Amino acid sequence: MATENTIMAISYLDWIALGIFIVCWYGYTTFARKRARTTHSLSSILRQLRIDWMATLTRKDHQIADAALLGNVERTVTFFASSTILVLAGVLTVLASAEKLMVVLQSIPFTAVTSTEKVQVKLFLLALIFVFAFFKFTWAIRQFGFVSVLMGVAPQYRSPDYTEEQRDMYVRHSAKVLDQAGHEYNNGLRAYYFALAFLMWFIHPFFFIGTTLLVVWVLYRREYRSRILRSLLATKGLVPGKQQQE
Repeated sequence: MATENTIMAISYLDWIALGIFIVCWYGYTTFARKRARTTHSLSSILRQLRIDWMATLTRKDHQIADAALLGNVERTVTFFASSTILVLAGVLTVLASAEKLMVVLQSIPFTAVTSTEKVQVKLFLLALIFVFAFFKFTWAIRQFGFVSVLMGVAPQYRSPDYTEEQRDMYVRHSAKVLDQAGHEYNNGLRAYYFALAFLMWFIHPFFFIGTTLLVVWVLYRREYRSRILRSLLATKGLVPGKQQQE
């Protein structure tokens, strides 16, 4: 009965806003993954640069600098994973005192009429977003750990025990693991972006819808129209737009 009352407390506008949020998040993730196959983006150029990195790795006698670079990335992902736990703990703490949060929200201009049950539902969903982000970050950490193992067994430059075909196979597959780790890290960061949009739901569903669309626009601009993308593509003699089919 309590669950039914909670569901009834959420208005149709809230359900519509939540639906748009889910569609935008899932839709953009799917769109970005498929579009990267045909259009130059941060994802596509970083994939190529990771292949180049692994290829360069096999032409070195030592990988000390490469291990340090990978360690810096791992520390960054670990920082976000640790921060996510702290944020999640904060959300759960606020969940226990939803009545006080409701009073604060009602004092903010433009805040829609709310109830304790609605606030609790929103906090619970917000907690789920950070749980999702935590799993993405920790999986990225593990995959970066796999890359460090692959670096440790990289074919030595002067070793006669490896053929060119074996070296190429190592480059392709190790770069794929590194690329997958990068994608998981990116998915965790994307969860943070959408969590910021989700916060506007506590104010008003229209604000929630607006900030969700704004986040999608920001992500698209950075992925396909940013200055950093043009600079990265320039290192390979490329420009933003459709990829040349070979």
